[in-house]
Amino acid sequence: MSSKAEVPDRAEEPSTSERFDTMRLPGARDVVAPDGSDVRVLLQLSGGSMAHFELAAGQTSRAVAHRSVAELWYILHGHGQMWRRDGDRQETVDLEPGTCLSIPAGTHFQFRSTGETPLAAVAVTMPPWPGEDEAREVPGAWPVSEPG
Repeated sequence: MSSKAEVPDRAEEPSTSERFDTMRLPGARDVVAPDGSDVRVLLQLSGGSMAHFELAAGQTSRAVAHRSVAELWYILHGHGQMWRRDGDRQETVDLEPGTCLSIPAGTHFQFRSTGETPLAAVAVTMPPWPGEDEAREVPGAWPVSEPG
């Protein structure tokens, strides 16, 4: 019996045609999301894309639903609430750093920043964000804050 550790032959593993990417969080927003939050676009692979969302302190987003994408959100900083509704099922959850939540495709959702600092999250969108027609405005739980 050999005392040498067996190392798997990596040459037999399938390779991917996707490239390695590395980036840092952009200093300024790339776009304003359909819900009104500031978006910094991050990386993308064929199965999903990632973005950083930020909503100013005291602001409430527009309520939207995505036509075909699902999202996973992870709250980085700030405090707030997220309202989600799918048919007769709805809930409002408190948001604080470390909170992770799902938004299945078709779910109506709205969020607000209730703290004294902006609410920021990183979100993964699956499949990748297809374009500006993806989100549609829907009735929400709270009045929307208009930028002023």
